[in-house]
Amino acid sequence: MRRFGFIAVGSLLLGAAAHAAQVGLVKIDGPIGPATATFIARAIETAAAQHDECLILQLDTPGGLATSMNDIVKEFYRSPVPTVVYVAPEGAMADSAGCYITEAATIAAMAPHTSIGAAHPVELGGFENLETNSVMMQKVGNTFANVMENIAAKRHRNVKWAISAVQDSVVLNADNALSSNVVDLVATDLPDLLKQLDGRKADDKILQTAHASIVEIPMNAWEKFDKMFLRPEIMFVLMLLVIYGFIGELSSPGAILPGVAGAIALVLVLYMTSVLPVSVAGLVLMGLAVLLFIADIFASTHGILTTGGILAFFLGALMLFNHGGPGYELSLRWIISGTLVTAAFFFFVVGKGLGAQFKPAQTGLATMIGKTVPAQSRIDSAGGRVFIEGELWNAISDLPVETGQTVEVTGVQGLTLRVKPATKM
Repeated sequence: MRRFGFIAVGSLLLGAAAHAAQVGLVKIDGPIGPATATFIARAIETAAAQHDECLILQLDTPGGLATSMNDIVKEFYRSPVPTVVYVAPEGAMADSAGCYITEAATIAAMAPHTSIGAAHPVELGGFENLETNSVMMQKVGNTFANVMENIAAKRHRNVKWAISAVQDSVVLNADNALSSNVVDLVATDLPDLLKQLDGRKADDKILQTAHASIVEIPMNAWEKFDKMFLRPEIMFVLMLLVIYGFIGELSSPGAILPGVAGAIALVLVLYMTSVLPVSVAGLVLMGLAVLLFIADIFASTHGILTTGGILAFFLGALMLFNHGGPGYELSLRWIISGTLVTAAFFFFVVGKGLGAQFKPAQTGLATMIGKTVPAQSRIDSAGGRVFIEGELWNAISDLPVETGQTVEVTGVQGLTLRVKPATKM
């Protein structure tokens, strides 16, 4: 009886342990970027601290930045807990950077009617010399094919297909990926995935997931902000604020607010250029555009410089993110809208603001300069009087002026006007 009692207690303890098991879950939906890499690195640490059986990364992405992809692959390699990439839900894809990430996981799984592949890098734009561009793309392609080959070999998956996914942008659905040894499992949903993972060996560990609970690890506030903030569209808008802020301050000295806004935007843009894949040629062209806009305000070129500035701005914006990965391109809609708004800003706002600084004063004492009035008394270097703007003013003149003679106001010194005899027409 005592023996059976120990067996019963042992069975209860094993059952309780099985029910106490849990797995971590993170969901990635959208382009792979710096915020994604940071989030996954933290999730791995959290899963390890929670003693999770494994960390499941539910993935649906068109791709993203190669640098962020590489960071995630490294995190997978040094992860203390097994990593499972699950391409889901149905209709999801693991293209481009997502393909590398899926293949780098300890266990790769897909939901039915999902796809994986198209891993050829998109790292160069279309403005370079075509022959040079072709050679560079071949070099980049060979480099990433080698990266994918190493990943597939490490995880004992189909190396030949991995290379073709990079060189030929081959894409497979879930069933074909499973039969081709590209992924390890096809699961209809998370419960089915846990059932199939149970008892499977992963990184020298036998997974116990049949009765495991799923604990989702969400993005924290900073990661959510980073994901929303580190976008080409946001950087483009901030660059426009830099331009409008500084030029607005130049056209209206002392306004302060435009300059402060431009300075803050500039700091944020400098930070983003260190993270996002920005073309230096694009930045230079946009800077040239601003110089042409300003030059046309002061030079009488009948809009020729402004036209050149609009063209330079458009080409610069077009090139700005021309080598970003999928999901990190700047759409033509943003480029055209930004170009039109900037052109209108310089035509109407800046042009009038700077032009007003060179027009004659419309109010105050300076408005009297250039006006002609008759002398109320004899005026010489010692003094005299004139009646102007409804008031009687003291006046001095280097050349003597007799009473009634017309004089022209040439300056204002305190409460005394400097005048000279008016030139007869």
